[in-house]
Amino acid sequence: MTSRTALTATKSAPLPSVPESELAVAVEYARAEKATATRKAYASDFRVFRAWCSERSVSSLPATPASVAAFLAAQATQGIKPSTLGRRVAAIRYAHKLAGHETPTGSEAVKATMRGIRRTTGTAKTCKAPVTADKMRAMAAEAPNGLIGLRDRALLLLGFAGAFRRSELVALNVSDLTECEGGMRVNIARSKTDQEGAGVTIGVAPGTVACPVKAVKTWIAAAGISEGPLFKPVTKGNRIVDARLSAKSVADIVKRYAKRIGLDPVAFSGHSLRAGFLTSAAAKGASVFKMMDVSRHKSVDTLRGYVRDAELFRDHAGTGLL
Repeated sequence: MTSRTALTATKSAPLPSVPESELAVAVEYARAEKATATRKAYASDFRVFRAWCSERSVSSLPATPASVAAFLAAQATQGIKPSTLGRRVAAIRYAHKLAGHETPTGSEAVKATMRGIRRTTGTAKTCKAPVTADKMRAMAAEAPNGLIGLRDRALLLLGFAGAFRRSELVALNVSDLTECEGGMRVNIARSKTDQEGAGVTIGVAPGTVACPVKAVKTWIAAAGISEGPLFKPVTKGNRIVDARLSAKSVADIVKRYAKRIGLDPVAFSGHSLRAGFLTSAAAKGASVFKMMDVSRHKSVDTLRGYVRDAELFRDHAGTGLL
């Protein structure tokens, strides 16, 4: 389902009388309401629902509460996680809103089905392992001297030192970086918690053993990049592709270097860089507010888990009891 289809799907809406050029502008604004990654996820989820409905010759748009509830139950029996099902509910709701239809997901039947699924299967999240400072130093040391290695080393160290989300990391341009006396200032134009693009600048501290500032400068010089995307694909023939590295590539790089230092790559992801910085900073006793300056979390509660994990055995109540 495209946004154009959704916006023109309601017969009672006055959109057909609107000039095509003006409708196209409205479509683009409607599409921009959600982040690109969210739109892709919603589109994928709705395709799953639409295929399920098609197999049973029932309508997917508009859909009935009974159809949505049955779909969720069928997905749960196939082992789909509650978190994924929750996103699919959101996708179905969003599709109906765009099309001007009443949303079936607000029905008690659908809500009760989701509650039952969560109660039956549990809602515990499978968290990826953090790349803590010691692991990061080891991973960076494994990067070879060629262009691919220089890029990977810069990406890993900067991703860790700036507690970057992978989407933020690959969105960086050379012009977003400014070297300064204390290290490097990095401008983040847009992020998950800043969809309207207000922008924020963070400071990246230099390192003594594995310096992110030096690694980034070395990569830029070797690649001959003066503008545009900071991180680009590199072919096996050492040719730099004039394109932006994908977010998935960040996860692949993290997994590859985790394997090189003897870790299970399945346990790591792109988020491991961000989680690793926060876990390491908490273990070192860094102020939560200073951590938030780098990670840009909006709530202290969100960071509480990282601090708790880092201090799990510090001044433990059971120490010395047995």
